[in-house]
Amino acid sequence: MHVLSSAQDSSRPQQIQTMMEKWNGKALFRLIWPLVIEQILAVTMGAADTVMMSSVGEFAVSGVNIVDNINNLLIIAFGALCTGGAVVVSQYIGRRDNRNASLAAKQLLYTATLISVVIMAVGLLLRGPLVRILYGRLENDVREASMTYFFMTALSFPALAVYSANAALFRAVGNSKITMRIAFLVNVLNIGGNAFFIFVLKLGVMGAALSTLICRSAAAAITLVLLRRNHGRPISLAGLHKIVFMRPMITRILNVGIPSGLESSMFQVGRLLTQRIFPVFGTSAIAGNAIAGVINSFSFMPGSAYGMALLTVVGQCVGAGDYDAAKKQTFRIMKHMYLTMFIISGLILIFMEPLISIFSLSGAAHDYAKSFLRIHCISMIAGWGMSFGLPNALRAAGDARYVMWVATISMWTVRVSLAYLLAFPLHVGPLGVWIAMGCDFISRGSFYCIRWVRGRWMSKKVI
Repeated sequence: MHVLSSAQDSSRPQQIQTMMEKWNGKALFRLIWPLVIEQILAVTMGAADTVMMSSVGEFAVSGVNIVDNINNLLIIAFGALCTGGAVVVSQYIGRRDNRNASLAAKQLLYTATLISVVIMAVGLLLRGPLVRILYGRLENDVREASMTYFFMTALSFPALAVYSANAALFRAVGNSKITMRIAFLVNVLNIGGNAFFIFVLKLGVMGAALSTLICRSAAAAITLVLLRRNHGRPISLAGLHKIVFMRPMITRILNVGIPSGLESSMFQVGRLLTQRIFPVFGTSAIAGNAIAGVINSFSFMPGSAYGMALLTVVGQCVGAGDYDAAKKQTFRIMKHMYLTMFIISGLILIFMEPLISIFSLSGAAHDYAKSFLRIHCISMIAGWGMSFGLPNALRAAGDARYVMWVATISMWTVRVSLAYLLAFPLHVGPLGVWIAMGCDFISRGSFYCIRWVRGRWMSKKVI
């Protein structure tokens, strides 16, 4: 027993050195910069959709924004599965177990596809009741736009699930350039499709939804072909057509995916409940909120990229048993995350007026967007990184349940409760939603920081 312990101790310095060398500064840069570009492209595509929709009318912007909020809730299940799959695959790669990494990749694809088909059916059947329950009475033109957009985008859920799973697999192995290039292609297709369907064929909201369906399908097909051709290391999808569900491997994925899914679902439910506040104050408040969200998404896009990098890097370090490297790399990535978010949020505050002027808004909606952006940019700098970036390091180590409980409690006790308190009894109006959002960032982020510093996450196991 003493000999085995000594052997393990003597091998650990070499293991630490190997993982630190693998994820040196250059390797991290090669992983992160394509992720940042990919996030920029994703936000650009959303902004382009909104700009083109604004030419149709504020009712179209409002209808699309309403559906996007609901869609985020419906697709959260396979989004969480992709997180679980990425963690499992990353840890197997860190352990240098390519066989199980490939098996986990296939199980992720099978499960995500199956769940997305179910979600698509639910969305198609219940889109009307969902909109009524979550948003109450809407103006007729807003409701018609939301129904049209909901129907077409629901058809794209399976394609989105396949692409999301494939992209997670590419990132898990550290190949983020592939997803960046595909994101660029999808942007070109989407902008071109929007221009053709909206301005040439005059299809309005239907045209934007049709363009989204085509782009998601193309992205899913391309990534699937690329993964199946990758017969080398570290993962391979050879024999993917021979569908076999492996319960132990799916359980490992779900052990991370289910808590992540519940957390994200609660987040989206709470977000949707606070979004119900805006229709009370009219279409201008809805449109101003939508535009502020589009512009402000540029401030957290680097955080999303760094968060994806944390899943890969920390997952591989933990899989190799190298917790010292996991801590050092997390600190390094978080430091750069805050720096880039500070710069981008500052630029948005400086150039707020010309950015909002890009969109065709009424004076009231324009003023709402400015007020929302001021509040949110400040709260992003203060708390977004520790509340939405750091928990990815905890998830990568298998501490997803703690993240779920903190996020759920903070959402209901801080964001939702405070938003309604500020909006109505305290007469702050729709600004109360954005103030409560910033308080939620700081609340949950504080608990994550304490958890990470105390090191309880190091006792968790995934594989």
